[in-house]
Amino acid sequence: MQDSSTASTTATAGSTAARRIALLKEIPLFVGLGEKHLSAIVQDLRSRDYKKDELLFRQGDESREIYIILKGKVRIYKISPSGNETSIDIFSTHDVLGEFAALDNEPRSASGKAVSPITVLAMSQEHFIHHLTTVAGLALNLTRLLSGKMRWTAAFAESIAQFDAAGRLLHILLDNNARYGEAIEPGKRYVLNLALSQSDLASMVGARREWVNRILSEWRRRGLVEFDNGVITILDLPRVIAERDSRIEANQAGDTW
Repeated sequence: MQDSSTASTTATAGSTAARRIALLKEIPLFVGLGEKHLSAIVQDLRSRDYKKDELLFRQGDESREIYIILKGKVRIYKISPSGNETSIDIFSTHDVLGEFAALDNEPRSASGKAVSPITVLAMSQEHFIHHLTTVAGLALNLTRLLSGKMRWTAAFAESIAQFDAAGRLLHILLDNNARYGEAIEPGKRYVLNLALSQSDLASMVGARREWVNRILSEWRRRGLVEFDNGVITILDLPRVIAERDSRIEANQAGDTW
């Protein structure tokens, strides 16, 4: 017969496991999986905290873990041979990072840095591949997530071809607003806290920080967008969308074809 302390410990462990399983059910990678599989997956996840500006992984390293963000945001960026950074994308709550290296055994293709204090769940490549090959639903969910990333990449490539630098910056702001923006006045005014500097924004569109500072000042004067210490406020969503779309014509103005 268990004494009271043992029974209490068992009950606490059971409550913790149930809470963790409930949390996994909210994460797209694990949606639809049964309790048995989720119980096994919980055992192979480890919680980690990172400070702002701390690296999760570095471009070119041989680490193979995958990460699931529980809170905070992570900036993915590449470093050129000359040492310049190009920001690729921002990921936030419930997003999955690092799965490419775990799948193909290649070095990290980019670096991941916390843009705010974050908490992630980490899983080793060995455990990830084991669950992926034994849980059909997990493989299907991962395929859907990878498909989403490919669609984003295609849309970003299209924005590069269609828009000038101003249009690309607006495209990025609108894309992230759709994912992470907080509606202050639905349909019109939104706040987007990406914790990115003007230099970060410049690297995402291939421009200089001085140009980003100038264009943001112009957009603020026109009542489109405000930027304050990494917090972006979209002042008039329909007008920002119209401005973004108008940049297609600006990009093609010199086309003689």
